[in-house]
Amino acid sequence: MIDVDAYLAVLGVPRPAAPTAEALWALHRAQAERVAYETLDNQLGRPTGVGAEESVARILRGRGGYCFHLNGAFAALLTALGYDVTLHRAGVQDEVEDPEGPGGDHLALTVGLDGERWLVDTGLAGGMYEPLPLREGTYTQGPFTYAMAPSAVVPGGWRFAHDPRGAFTAMVFAPEPVELSFFAEEHHRLSTSPGSGFVRVLQVQLRDAKGVDMLRGCVLRRIDAEGTHERTINAADDWYDVLADVFHLNLADVDAPARAELWHRVRTAHREWEAAGQRAAL
Repeated sequence: MIDVDAYLAVLGVPRPAAPTAEALWALHRAQAERVAYETLDNQLGRPTGVGAEESVARILRGRGGYCFHLNGAFAALLTALGYDVTLHRAGVQDEVEDPEGPGGDHLALTVGLDGERWLVDTGLAGGMYEPLPLREGTYTQGPFTYAMAPSAVVPGGWRFAHDPRGAFTAMVFAPEPVELSFFAEEHHRLSTSPGSGFVRVLQVQLRDAKGVDMLRGCVLRRIDAEGTHERTINAADDWYDVLADVFHLNLADVDAPARAELWHRVRTAHREWEAAGQRAAL
């Protein structure tokens, strides 16, 4: 069982009297705004599991996670509030769909409401701010335009296309329901393999009504209707202030030696990235 009232307190949303569309939209917006997409524990070398109770506990102590944590926790919350929630095997993909379908590197959610199903996804790395209907079309949320279409590869599946300025191109999910435990093996790979992007580069993102804030290593980027604004953070104190002030992350459980080691790792990766870029420009 999860602590629903404590979770709702983090989101700043009162317990809904019934599982209505209005309440679902409020919950989705609140989680997108208050619970960051982040890979800090992978960088610290102490990844957690993907069980719903463990992921909710992360959120209650002021942390976030990536799709398995964020959508796993959100699914548990919505289910406890009476919503009809289904978990789906999904995958982040490029312009052309993988002929083998989604590989399971993403967990997608759908919710049945008022005779229609909706894509509900708070783990798409700065993607959706509100649910989207499983109806072909384009949809604008703040400065971003998304598209939904039936999958060209997976019968009954759907494809979400991100705004061109987004952190990825598209996400495809299969229609069949799966259990959260289905993603445990892929989560282990993504959180521990030296080749995983979630291990190689720190990523933090947080969506709001007007845009998205993104931290990749030492580079902080804001994308909104005014354009893209970017700056490099060169000091550890400033970097930790950004995690706290921009992304609302509580790192009280990270002591001084671990903070120093984390900053060293992130800064070293950034310098290697800069050097690679300079070599490529020669």
